Amino acid sequence: MATTTLSPERTRTTSAPADTDGRAARQTPPPPLTHRAPALDGLRTVAILIVILYHLHVPQFEGGFIGVTVFFVLSGFLITTLLLGEKRRTGRVRLASFWTKRLLRLYPALLVLVVVGLALWNWVGDYKGASFSPGEAAFIALSYTGNLFRSYWDTTQGVFAHTWSLSMEEQFYLVWPPVLVLLFALRSRRRWLMTGLGVVIVGAAAASWSSYRTPSGGATPDVYFSPVLGVVPLATGCLLALLLDDERVRTWASGIAGHVGTWAGVGLLAAMQFWIDDDWTRHAWSFGVVLPATGLISALLIGGLISVRSPLSAALAWTPMSWFGRRVSYSAYLWHPLVIALLGTFAIGAWGTVWLVGTALLVAVGAAYAVEVPVERLRKRFREARRLVAADRSARRNADAPVPVGGDARTSR
Repeated sequence: MATTTLSPERTRTTSAPADTDGRAARQTPPPPLTHRAPALDGLRTVAILIVILYHLHVPQFEGGFIGVTVFFVLSGFLITTLLLGEKRRTGRVRLASFWTKRLLRLYPALLVLVVVGLALWNWVGDYKGASFSPGEAAFIALSYTGNLFRSYWDTTQGVFAHTWSLSMEEQFYLVWPPVLVLLFALRSRRRWLMTGLGVVIVGAAAASWSSYRTPSGGATPDVYFSPVLGVVPLATGCLLALLLDDERVRTWASGIAGHVGTWAGVGLLAAMQFWIDDDWTRHAWSFGVVLPATGLISALLIGGLISVRSPLSAALAWTPMSWFGRRVSYSAYLWHPLVIALLGTFAIGAWGTVWLVGTALLVAVGAAYAVEVPVERLRKRFREARRLVAADRSARRNADAPVPVGGDARTSR
C-alpha cells in the first residue's frame, strides 16, 4: 500500500459509508499538482517582494530570509511532488529528462544576466563587495557554486552574490531525484524515508547552530549560505510532499486541518516577518531555530493552500498575483540586485524606493518575455517535432507489418 512503501498510490474512491442524510461516499482528494495550484504561484509573488524589500532596507522587512525560505520549501515540495507524479503515471522517473528540463528552464536567463552584469561590471560589479575578478565571479555564478564559495571561503561575487540560492537549488536537483529513484527501486517504506528526512532537518539545524560564528560588522554569517542550513527548508518541502502523497493525510488535510494550516501558517509567517529586526544575524539561535521553524511554518501554509479553498488561497490565486509568480518571479530574483546596484543611489526617500521597485519589476517582466518565453516556445516546438517524428515512425512500422494469414479477422468471417 502507499502508506507502507514508497510507491505513489492511485486516486480511488474511499469506502466510507453514506451519511445518515443519504449522501454518497466521498472521493479521496487527488494527489497534489494533479491540477495547477495558482495559489502557490501567488505565494511566489509575495516571497520575491519580501526579498526585494529586504535588499532595499525597507523597515519591517529585515527578515528577507523568510522569502528565500519559502522559495526553498516550495522547491522541495514541487520537485518531489512532480517526481512522485511521474512515477505514478509512467512507472519510472527519467532523470536525464528531469535535469535537461531544469537546465533549459533556468540556465538561459542566468546566462543573459551574467552577460549583462559583465558588460556593466565597472558600474555595478562591486555591489556589496566583490572578492573576485569579473570573470571569476561569472564562472562561480554559472557553475552553481556560489553558496560554497560564500559559506566555506568567506567570499562574495559582487552583483552575482545572490546566485548562491540558485546554487543551493541546483545542487538539490542533482542529489535528491537520484536518491528518490533509488528508494523507489528498493521499495523503501514511506515512514522510514520521512523519518530520515526528519533526522536530516533536525541534524542540519543543530549543525548550523553549532557552526555559527559571529560575523564582523553587519555582514551575514557564512553559515547562512551553507548547504548544511540550506537543506533544512528543502528537506521540509520534500517531507510535506511525501505526507500529502498519502491519501489518508490528504483526506484529513482537506477538512478543518487545512484551514488551520492556512491561517496559522500565514499568521505565524507575518508575525515572524515583523518580529525579526536587523540584528538577527548576531544570534546562533536564528540559524538553529528561527530559520528551520520558518521552513516548517512555510510547509504548514503550503499544505493548507493546496488542500482547501479559503479567502487567502483565492487572493493568492488572483490572476495578476499568480501570473507574476509563475512568469516573472524567477526573473525578478535574478535582475533586481543589478537594478538596485545601477540605480539605487538615485532612489531617495520612500518615493524613491517605490519607483526603484517598480523599475526592477518592469525590468524583470521585460527579461522574462525577452528570454524565458522564447526559450519555452522553442522547447515546445522541439517537443512537438519529436512527438510527430515518433508518431510517423510508429505509423510506418504498423504499415510495414506483415498481414496475418487469413487476413483481417472481421473480413474472413
